[in-house]
Amino acid sequence: MPTVSDNPDVIRLVLIEDDIQFNRHFKDAMKLTDEVVLLGTASSVKDGLALIKTTEVDVLVVDLGLPDGSGIELIKAAKKRLPTCQIMVFSIFGDEVNVLKSIEAGATGYLLKEYTPDQLIQEIKNLHAGGSPISPIIARQILLRMHAGKSESAEKEGTDTSSLSSREQEVLNLITQGFSYGDIAKKLDISYHTVRTFVRRVYLKLEVNSQAEAVAKGRDKGLL
Repeated sequence: MPTVSDNPDVIRLVLIEDDIQFNRHFKDAMKLTDEVVLLGTASSVKDGLALIKTTEVDVLVVDLGLPDGSGIELIKAAKKRLPTCQIMVFSIFGDEVNVLKSIEAGATGYLLKEYTPDQLIQEIKNLHAGGSPISPIIARQILLRMHAGKSESAEKEGTDTSSLSSREQEVLNLITQGFSYGDIAKKLDISYHTVRTFVRRVYLKLEVNSQAEAVAKGRDKGLL
């Protein structure tokens, strides 16, 4: 007999987090929606790895600071077994090193633990829909790093920014700052569908498959 988790319209989620208070906060948020189902939780790298191996999941929410290791190990394991799984980091660590390591490992979103239940649900839906939610303060750090390294990167690679149109570069810049597709549509006074079209063109030209990869590639090429 089909279960809730078999419903293609429901986002199947696993949470790996050892903070009891955040666990409670997260579970309270899940009670506010029938669009996301929490299939399981774990509080360590060991239990998280076991859960990933046995659970078909659409979204993995993971903390980095776990009692027996780093959540980055879980990100790598999830991307290897479930390549279409979207991974969101919720952490108290907002430093550049942890952020970049998480993105390189396969995370497609990175948020600090400062969101209300309604915001948590919205960001999970945004992630599942193809967005890459990033806390504004973290996005700013990434931007500052990219700006600082832009000249050096251009000199080393002979960057040619003409491969992206001015509008495509504008959309990429807003994505990097953590704006959702809806926010970008409002800012640029274009439709949501048009934003998605521009994003697809950016992916194609940069030869990437996610917003996190687009941010990293844009940084490396000095496009931002």
